[in-house]
Amino acid sequence: MELTLHLPPSDWYRNTSDNDLAYWGLDYPPLSAYQSLLHGRVINASLPEAVALRSSRGYESLESKLLMRWTVLSSDLLVFFPAALWFLWAYMKGGVGISGEERREGWMWLLAMVLISPCLVLIDHGHFQFNCISLGLTLGAIAGVLSRNELVAAALFTLAINHKQMSLYFAPAFFSHLLGKCLKRKYPVVEVMKLAFMVLGTFALVWWPFLHSYEAALQVISRLAPFERGIYEDYVANFWCSTSVFIKWKMLFAMKPLKLMSLSATILAFLPSFVQQVKSPSNLGFLYSLMNSSFSFYLFSFQVHEKSILLPLLPASLLALKEPQMYGWFVYFALFSMYPLICRDQLLLQYIAVLGLFFLIYYSPGGSHGKRLKISCGAKVVLSLPFICSLLLHITYLQIEPPKRYPFLFDALIVSVSFSQFVILTLYTNYKQWMLDTHSRSIGVKKDL
Repeated sequence: MELTLHLPPSDWYRNTSDNDLAYWGLDYPPLSAYQSLLHGRVINASLPEAVALRSSRGYESLESKLLMRWTVLSSDLLVFFPAALWFLWAYMKGGVGISGEERREGWMWLLAMVLISPCLVLIDHGHFQFNCISLGLTLGAIAGVLSRNELVAAALFTLAINHKQMSLYFAPAFFSHLLGKCLKRKYPVVEVMKLAFMVLGTFALVWWPFLHSYEAALQVISRLAPFERGIYEDYVANFWCSTSVFIKWKMLFAMKPLKLMSLSATILAFLPSFVQQVKSPSNLGFLYSLMNSSFSFYLFSFQVHEKSILLPLLPASLLALKEPQMYGWFVYFALFSMYPLICRDQLLLQYIAVLGLFFLIYYSPGGSHGKRLKISCGAKVVLSLPFICSLLLHITYLQIEPPKRYPFLFDALIVSVSFSQFVILTLYTNYKQWMLDTHSRSIGVKKDL
C-alpha cells in the first residue's frame, strides 16, 4: 500500500531507491495495485504512519491490524458477498439440474457453504491477502455465465485475472464453455468476436497507465511470472512437491525443461474437461470444468503456493448441493494441507474455530450432507485411512520433534496425504463431468441460446 500511495505508477513495478523489489515488491497485476492504492488512502487518512514510505516497513500496532482487518471485511462485503448472492440467484433459477426441494431447502445452506469457506477466512483475515476480490470477481463471472450474461462474465473474469494472475487457473473452463456455446449459435464468429473485444477492452482499460511504452508493460509482466523461485515453494500438496521425495526435480532438471514439463502436464490434465465443454457445454458441466481446470493448475503448474488451493475450493463450494460429501472431504484436506503454514503463523486456535464452525453449519438441518454416496464397506475403510493419518499428523506435528536428518518429515507426510486425496478428487470430478447427461442439459438447445 505504501508503494502505490507514494510512488507514481511508473515506479510500482520497477526497482528504485524507494521501491526495493527484493523486500516486498508488487507481484500482482495492475488491478491489485489500484486496490492497494484505494486501501492505502483509507488507512492514510486514519493512521498515516502505517503506510508511510520506507518507515512503515515492519510497522505493526493494534490500530493497524484493525484497519487492515476492516479493509478485508469491506472487500468481502463489496465484492464477494454480492457475487455470491448473484450466483445463488442464477443457480436457483435453473439450468444446473436441481430439484424444487433443493431450491426450497438448500439455498441458505449453499450460500453458507460459499461464504464460510474456512481456508478463505483464514488466509484473507489471517494474512490480509484480499483473495476475496479476485475470487469474488470470478464468482460474478460464473453467475454471469449461468444467467446468460456472457459479455458481463467476460469483463468480470478479465478483471479477476488482472487482480490476481492465479485466476488464470479458471481460464480453460471459461474459454471452452463460452467457445462451445458460441459454436452452437447462428453466427459463431460474431459471438467470439464480441467476447474478444470485451476481454481486450477490459485489459486495455486496466493496463492503460503501463501501455505508454513496451518497457513499462514488460516490467509489469516480469513481476507476474516469478520463475526464479523454482517449480514449487515451501511444502505444497501438488505433484512436483509430493514426488520430490523420490525425484529431485530441482537438482535433475534446469529451469527450461521444468517449465516445459509443467506446462505439458497442466495442459494434459485439463484437456479432457476442456474438450467435454467445447463439445457439450452445459451449466453443470461448466461448474465441474472450473474445478477440474483449477485443480490441474494447482497439481501441475509452475510455482504453486499452499494458498492456491483456494482456487479449486471456489467451484467445489458451488457444487456443494450436488456433491456435498465431496465438498466436505475437500474442505477438510484443503485446510489440512495448509496446516504447517497455519502453525508457523500461529493461527492454530483460529484453524480449530473455523473448521468447527464450518462443520456445524455443514451438518445443520436443511443441508445436503444427508445424500450419502453408496460405497462398499471396503471402500469406506480405505477412505478412512487418510483421515486417521491426518488426525495423527495433527498431533504429531505439534508434539514430536522430527529427526534431525529429516527436519521436514512431518511436512512431507502432510503434503503426501493431502496430495493423494486431491488426485482422487480430481479423478472423480473429471469422471462426473464426462458422465453428465449432455443431451438433456446441453446449452446447445436453440431456445436456451
